Amino acid sequence: MLLRESSPTAMQVRRALRLVRPATADELHGYIRAVLGFDVPRLARLEGHSAPFDYLHHAFFETGKVRDCIVWANRGGGKTRYGAIATLLDLLFKPGIQVRILGGSLEQSSRMHTYLREMIESDVFGDLLEGKATGRHLQLVNGSRVQVQAQSEQSVRGLRVQKLRCDEVELFTPEVWQAAQFVTRSAQCGDTFVRGCIEALSTMHRPFGLMHKLVQEQGQRRLFRWGLLEVIERCPPARPCAGCHLWEDCGGLARRSRGFLTVDDALMQKNRTGGPAWAAEMLCREPSRSDCVYPEFDEKVHVESFVERDEWRGTWAAGMDFGFRSPTVVLWARLLGDGSVHLVDEHVASEMTIEQHLRVIKARNMKRRLAWIGIDPAGFQRHEHLGTSSAALLTKAGFQIRARHSEVQPGLRSVSAMLRSADGRVRLRIDPCCVRLIEALRTYHYPADQKECLDPVKDGSDHACDALRYLIVNMDRAGGKAKVVEYT
Repeated sequence: MLLRESSPTAMQVRRALRLVRPATADELHGYIRAVLGFDVPRLARLEGHSAPFDYLHHAFFETGKVRDCIVWANRGGGKTRYGAIATLLDLLFKPGIQVRILGGSLEQSSRMHTYLREMIESDVFGDLLEGKATGRHLQLVNGSRVQVQAQSEQSVRGLRVQKLRCDEVELFTPEVWQAAQFVTRSAQCGDTFVRGCIEALSTMHRPFGLMHKLVQEQGQRRLFRWGLLEVIERCPPARPCAGCHLWEDCGGLARRSRGFLTVDDALMQKNRTGGPAWAAEMLCREPSRSDCVYPEFDEKVHVESFVERDEWRGTWAAGMDFGFRSPTVVLWARLLGDGSVHLVDEHVASEMTIEQHLRVIKARNMKRRLAWIGIDPAGFQRHEHLGTSSAALLTKAGFQIRARHSEVQPGLRSVSAMLRSADGRVRLRIDPCCVRLIEALRTYHYPADQKECLDPVKDGSDHACDALRYLIVNMDRAGGKAKVVEYT
């Protein structure tokens, strides 16, 4: 990556070119190489991947309708260094721009700032500094400024900047990420109009983490994704492909690579790690779902539009999880004659009374007359302020209630068996309109740092999954019928 040419002639060239603004992609790549001393890879090696230079091109040239972006890169893939290069280019050629660096930790934020200071305090740019750079901020004589922010809601709120660069966003809390969405403001910076934008740079190793969610929503943001094969050094001819542990990943592509990560380092890292970690963190494939409650859930298999067919004659039923501050979830399902289930609709809402939820259920029941609703047995408990229970109110409204007392783990196994049974059959499908349920099944997980824990994490995805569990465990099974609770 780094070209260590420091002769007097090279220094003169770098100083002469330092404020010559690149106007094309080739000029930008040449500037980064000749002035900053970095040879940035320009070719993507795999379908769906980008080259690191694609990100720098997007960050520098203020074009395209979508300015927010995601950089999903491998460990050691240079994303923090490239974030510092993008920041330097902004400071140099967009006078007055305000940039903030927000990391998953203050240490992570400082790392990008350290890379930036190494470049700006060199003999090439040092005289462009306004005053002295510190460990938290620096400013150029043209009014451009960058500052490091700690990851907290207090430090983020109140910012008004053109660009927010978030490094290792996988480590962000949802609250900080949400607060960060309101800090950017567009501005005229010299002769360039800079639209406010947020850049999220990170590895991805959790299928239920923030980075995974952002990638799933990538239509709102440009995605730049690169892995080992985009940044590995050119493999020398003397190294044989036969017997190389990288062959199944590389397939000879490294023979034409122009990256900076050495082959020896890549081999050492692969030998240290297991297959799932290597695939997720170095090859930038979807992360392992080993901590997910339902690793067998596959949108390509289980998400399918529902079409009513005569030969499918079955029963309409629902599963319901009660909440107030946390959402109440109702799932409508068609129980088909072959023993399979198709989820066809959902209602997810917070801070509504049971009476308000009942109005929604009744309105939809005009079309799909429910035979029963499966609920949590806790729904029998009387509310102090109501003098009755949620189950009683449902029954009073004309709905039959089913509630089987079941431990959580057997219920989870019942749902898993519907997703894919031991003989490979799939008996549970979900209509695409059930967006919240699909997201919940993808992200419902056990604590990643507590391998012996059998209690799923309650971070929001549990509500829809609980409603699904109440539906499944209350279905008629060969082992006995669910208890039907009747109220008078």
